[in-house]
Amino acid sequence: MKQLLIYIFTIISVTGFSQDKDQEKERLEALKKANNYVYEGNELAVNDDFVSAEMAYRKAISKQPTTVAGAYNLGTSYYNEGSFTEALYRLQQATKSATSKEEKHKAFHNIGNILMKNNQCQEAVDAYKDALRNNPTDDETRYNLALAKKCAEDQKDNQEQQDDNKDDQNKDQDQDQNQDENKDNQDKQNQEEGDNKEDQQDKGDQDKKDGEDEKDDEGKPKEDKQDQGKGEDQEKQQPKPQQGQLSPQQVKNLLEAMNNQEQKVQEKMNAEKQKGVKIQTEKDW
Repeated sequence: MKQLLIYIFTIISVTGFSQDKDQEKERLEALKKANNYVYEGNELAVNDDFVSAEMAYRKAISKQPTTVAGAYNLGTSYYNEGSFTEALYRLQQATKSATSKEEKHKAFHNIGNILMKNNQCQEAVDAYKDALRNNPTDDETRYNLALAKKCAEDQKDNQEQQDDNKDDQNKDQDQDQNQDENKDNQDKQNQEEGDNKEDQQDKGDQDKKDGEDEKDDEGKPKEDKQDQGKGEDQEKQQPKPQQGQLSPQQVKNLLEAMNNQEQKVQEKMNAEKQKGVKIQTEKDW
């Protein structure tokens, strides 16, 4: 039984080793083919045959997806052709597959260049910093980092200026809106004052009309008419003389008539006396 277990273990070990050996062989063959395609692509790129070079690099990546050279060279080719979006994607792919600092440095350096082309200055600063972490002695990367920092500062200042201008514009708009609201309120107030004046004028006209209505047909106030009616009522309230008796007013009138008659008689008698005396009208000689 023990010998049987040893035999089975030996078979498994030999089989596992054989499989690992086959997989390593396949990996090496794929890497060799990928390197051949990269070499082919480099030759085509030197001859400015970008389309054929792109196909060769893509074949290299299909044979060995983790090949750094294929992704890096393909990204660099895209960069030279001005296809920055595709170039950025391939170089980022190369940074993930790179195993050496030099490979990472080159990939991050070119990523920084692409970001500068896209005016993504702050992102370029970060890329150049990653490149210097893998190779602090590269003066070209340092120079590009300084340019990226200056660009990022300028963009920040411009953005702040735009924000300030936007705030000022919003402030002016708010001020104009407040002025419009104040104007509307003033117009509303003026309208209300005008309406009040019209109401007061209408009320005054109505009072005047009511005063005129209180006058009678002869233009006299109703109060006078009421007083007149009151006088008439008082006269009505005075006792009327009974039949066969004179009223006080009639007695007064009768005495005045008698006095007038007596005065006329006296005047006539005085005239008769004066008539008997002869008045001398001429002088004697």
